Amino acid sequence: MIGLLKGYTGLSGAIMTQIYLAVYGNDSTSLILLIAWLPDAISVLFVYTIRDHFLIISIVLAVFLIALNLFEKLERRIYCICHIDFFPCNSPSRYFLIWNVKKQAIDPPTRITVERPKPKAVSPKQGDEKSSLDAIFYKPERGDDYTVLQALTSIDMWVLFLATFFGLGSSLTAVDNLGQIGESLGYPNKTVTSFVSLVSIWNFFGRVFAGFVSEIMVVKYRLPQPLMMTMVLLLACVGYLLVTFPFPGSLYIESIVTGFSFGAQLPMNLAIVSELFGLKYYSVLFNFVQLANPQGAFVFNVKTTGTLYDRAAMKGLTKKDLRRSSVKDLTGIGTHCYRLPFIVLASVTFFGALSSLILVIRTRNFYSSDIYKKFKENTEN
Repeated sequence: MIGLLKGYTGLSGAIMTQIYLAVYGNDSTSLILLIAWLPDAISVLFVYTIRDHFLIISIVLAVFLIALNLFEKLERRIYCICHIDFFPCNSPSRYFLIWNVKKQAIDPPTRITVERPKPKAVSPKQGDEKSSLDAIFYKPERGDDYTVLQALTSIDMWVLFLATFFGLGSSLTAVDNLGQIGESLGYPNKTVTSFVSLVSIWNFFGRVFAGFVSEIMVVKYRLPQPLMMTMVLLLACVGYLLVTFPFPGSLYIESIVTGFSFGAQLPMNLAIVSELFGLKYYSVLFNFVQLANPQGAFVFNVKTTGTLYDRAAMKGLTKKDLRRSSVKDLTGIGTHCYRLPFIVLASVTFFGALSSLILVIRTRNFYSSDIYKKFKENTEN
């Protein structure tokens, strides 16, 4: 369910691009208006029509958008628009609510009144005062419900945070700079638009893959979830190296690889947090891990890639005997503009893969067992 829900987020970017091109052409001002009213209107229109088979429709739509991008070079194009942008109602919470109501109907709670003796006044013991500290050092088994304090003092949590910081931070940087990369390598604007659509489409495939395939691997083959995250991060490294050492058409491949790896990381993060630390404080712990996302983007996008790109662009102006004030936008042309930044991104992503591999080693015994056994027992009972 996580992979499906997050997949719609990735696919919506490609859909919005096609609607924008069909309705407004290249009017950039109208784009802001479009993204302001269209998602809300579609959500209201389709909110009561969601069914499970829309997954198949969404995959067909993604394939169609890929084909559409291949034929976008035609002089006159006809855009066939099918926008499925809604909030899926078949969420896990709905099924849990139905199961809980049925369970209460079958086995209603019995009220028992017991006279309790009045508690005697007992002086506080030193051990009671140290109970919160004991919880830090004596943590529950992996998969049980951790408290927030227990999770935040867990080595597993900080290793996952580190992998997310390097992995998702680098991926966000690559996606955010895709347009300027295409411009630096000399691609026309229409082709750059295709790159953006490809990233969104394969972002969808990555999220659905991470949601469905990874769960099959965990349940059927007992493969650790962090191992699949490691492989996804290594795949992202390959995409960054395609920018560092480009060849004709390499940016198409880079868009697919980066979009897929970027999309696959988030559902895996969601799953790993729930599997290792339980569901009682899931929302708090998940949002803590997601703090690594904007922090990584700030470090690698603003402070690293932005600084190195501006420096390379300024060198290009200097060679032309121009000053910064003589141009409106600081734009670098040539493969050298993004070479060093993406070497850095590939390096830190590889370090993130190593961090994820450490988590694989630490959790291999946990994932070798049936991690969903207790949930099955609760359902049967």
